[in-house]
Amino acid sequence: MKLPLPQSLAGKAFVAFVLGAASVPGFAPFYFFPLPIVTLALLLCLWNQLERRLAAFLVGFAFGLGLFGFGTSWVYVSLHDFGAMPVLLAGVATLLFCAILALYPAFAGLFLATIKTSPLPKQLLVFPALWVLLEWIRSWLFTGFPWLAVGYSQVPLSPLAGYAPLLGVFGVSFFCALSAGLLSLMIGMHALRKRCVLLLVALWLAGFGLKQIEWTQPSGSALEVSLLQGNIPQEIKWREDQLVNTLETYRRLVDESTGQLIILPETAFPLFYHHVPTIYLEKFTAHAKKNGGDLLIGLPERTDNNHYYNSVLSFGSSPTQIYRKSHLVPFGEFIPLRPVFGWLLDVLQIPLLDFSRGSPEQQPLKVAGQQVAVNICYEDAFGEEVISQLPQATLLANFSNDAWFGKSMAPMQHLQISQMRALETGRYMLRATNTGVTAVINPRGEVLSQLPLFTTATLRHEVRGYAGATPYVLWGNYAVLLLCTLAITANFMRSRRLLSQAR
Repeated sequence: MKLPLPQSLAGKAFVAFVLGAASVPGFAPFYFFPLPIVTLALLLCLWNQLERRLAAFLVGFAFGLGLFGFGTSWVYVSLHDFGAMPVLLAGVATLLFCAILALYPAFAGLFLATIKTSPLPKQLLVFPALWVLLEWIRSWLFTGFPWLAVGYSQVPLSPLAGYAPLLGVFGVSFFCALSAGLLSLMIGMHALRKRCVLLLVALWLAGFGLKQIEWTQPSGSALEVSLLQGNIPQEIKWREDQLVNTLETYRRLVDESTGQLIILPETAFPLFYHHVPTIYLEKFTAHAKKNGGDLLIGLPERTDNNHYYNSVLSFGSSPTQIYRKSHLVPFGEFIPLRPVFGWLLDVLQIPLLDFSRGSPEQQPLKVAGQQVAVNICYEDAFGEEVISQLPQATLLANFSNDAWFGKSMAPMQHLQISQMRALETGRYMLRATNTGVTAVINPRGEVLSQLPLFTTATLRHEVRGYAGATPYVLWGNYAVLLLCTLAITANFMRSRRLLSQAR
């Protein structure tokens, strides 16, 4: 079966752009998980019709523009609506950001066109390995931005999510790309169709079987948690005339909380820790002790040597402990290459820029009879950083302020990222956010309970600490990187063997 694809490069690029945009509903909040696999398969069909490397690069770039242009359009909201960047400049910055991200699928097309091999190994070995390696590079290059890695789309509904506790999100991406390769072969090579169907069914059945395995075990007794969502609008959060209202909102929510573990979101108070009125912290401590547990609150912190940290502090039955954010947001929490980009300080009217980085070797906080692995904001987008506190940690907790993203898809996309972390680690993930999505996620990556966006409320739920380690906790991303290396090596060895036989 030959697909009726355009013959011109411009036509193919347009189709690729549409395919990239059509991939977005595969992620939260829509969760149509087969979509990204189908669009990747059709992208492969486009690449298979191209011989020139530049053409393959441009088609991949168009796919990336569609994917990130629609999937991360919320960057504009952060820059313009809340960062006070002028409309035109915010639009250009967002387009440039999406264009940079689009280079990754563009290079996937370029490298795929460069490697000369037969369709079977190219689509089943080379393509999955290239796609995953480029996603992995995107997760750390220039501090990293792993948003919309295709593996996230499979959590929690798809059978392919079963591979997450073994190989993490990039392992799931590998099997998504492999599934796409099998689909493209079914479309383009009739003789292989039956075998491709069998392989595809086996791949998904194996994932379904893996989903049935309990990799970790409950530990200790159950506890009630109270997750507080203050719903302080971002546009008034830092205004002095709103400070009392913010303090009183959280005081009331704390007073109503019955959980042994009470969690307030990132920068719950727009004050440095040492500026918070003592009476509030004393009341919080007394209330947590009365509940027989502890309270965790996100607060900015300034130390004696004039360093600033985005921190989480504990108060209550246990001694006060501090977690300081390690993975900072460029242009949100610090200005990289200040001599080059320092002018942005005059444009981005965001307070508290240039935080210092907390130690990457911080230990879980021992609170409410649990060991809680804290991650702040989009730190939970980096799986290997989260597992650095495991297997000691019994719970995961994310402290976020997704109000920066307004009424966009970003808060739900961020929730899906947290779902992946819970599944990878076999732990409950507790999310406390300012405006949403505040949620409790179980070790299978399923949302058990969540608060509506933009509401002031407390989410109460009973959870259990978990012990043990998934394979991913033990070996991190090394296993999937080895898998990619083996796939490329196998193709290289096959090509050499065929070349030797031809001689």
